Amino acid sequence: MTTQYSIDSPLKIGTRGSPLALAQAHETRSRLMQAHGLPEGAFTIEVIQTTGDAVQDRPLSEIGGKGLFTKEIERALLDGRIDIAVHSMKDVATELPEGLTIDCALPREDVRDAFISLKYKSISELPEGAVVGTSSLRRRAQLLAMRPDLSLVEFRGNVQTRLKKLDDGVAEATFLACAGLRRLGNFELANPIETNTMLPACAQGAVGIERRIDDKEAAALLAPIHHADTFIRISAERAFLKELDGSCRTPIGGLATLKGDILHFQGEIIRPDGSITHAGSWHGPASEAVRIGAEAGLELRAKGGEGFFA
Repeated sequence: MTTQYSIDSPLKIGTRGSPLALAQAHETRSRLMQAHGLPEGAFTIEVIQTTGDAVQDRPLSEIGGKGLFTKEIERALLDGRIDIAVHSMKDVATELPEGLTIDCALPREDVRDAFISLKYKSISELPEGAVVGTSSLRRRAQLLAMRPDLSLVEFRGNVQTRLKKLDDGVAEATFLACAGLRRLGNFELANPIETNTMLPACAQGAVGIERRIDDKEAAALLAPIHHADTFIRISAERAFLKELDGSCRTPIGGLATLKGDILHFQGEIIRPDGSITHAGSWHGPASEAVRIGAEAGLELRAKGGEGFFA
């Protein structure tokens, strides 16, 4: 296709400044260069600091849940300071600001969580009362459901920060997403946890690209790099989350997989203290991904009842 973007008028890609966010922005740029035969100079990567990056001393659930890593970037998109925004889809709120859309997803990476420890290889190897660091309410609740004896501490920061905390003895183990470790070339650190042991966060491992709804040029540019199967899967997971009012304040796991034209969905909600879990599995035509995810969410919300996450 012919495009208005060139070295003289580059496409501005908005992203957070973390090593993982930059790796995802670079992957997006590489895919666009390849799809359209454009030089690297036809793109600029604009780093935008978000609230989630700026506030490191408090749990995400205390400072506002989902949107903490996207709000400032979406504002730049609406203001026209950037042309597209690259996001980890598990950080994106289920309701987008008016005027914006996400209709492009990159091929999904490994969805699993990774157990990280300098001494142990798995959750079961941890001694009684061991200290585990995590900032995720989902992982915290899942862990307490499995191992109520463990002691949990707040743990935020990038891969290097978390490894240093382990080295300093702040905790004996922590968790990271396998997808992030793979994208950063640090997968040798991972002890992957199968999804039947720890169901991942909805849309974990997926990268989405946001644009202005009325920007037809950006839409045409993104179309060739869109991965339809990933989009179908995360559409089910995000519909599930939406019915549960899912944010960083609620322990929810959800995963959709595709077998041919059939979508299989697993979902769970967990009391924050790990004491009660409601889970289920659903399936149906891939073309009805949103309906399947939404029905799963409504069913589990009814099972949990009022105040389940309190």
